[in-house]
Amino acid sequence: MDKVLQLLSLVRKANKLITGEEFVTDAIRNKKVYLVFLASDAGINTTKKIKDKTKYYEIPLIDNYSSIDLSNAIGKKRMVIGITDKNFATSIKKGCDSYGKKNEE
Repeated sequence: MDKVLQLLSLVRKANKLITGEEFVTDAIRNKKVYLVFLASDAGINTTKKIKDKTKYYEIPLIDNYSSIDLSNAIGKKRMVIGITDKNFATSIKKGCDSYGKKNEE
């Protein structure tokens, strides 16, 4: 497991994440998330919806991990994960930048 997924696991243990498409979408609208993970193998409609929302609300999006990677990191089967803690989000973004895994569109 790489550094980003290890940090994601810590975020789950600290209870600083929201999972599931609808919950994350609501949190994006209410500006309660600072970073969003989207599984690279998510469906077309989910991908479009989450990418559009994160772009509109200017929330960073990471979509380089499969649903299996994300699910293993948090211990639940999920396609969309939102980070609700600014410090964790910053740490994860730094980890992504150092590995070249951040996706900006």
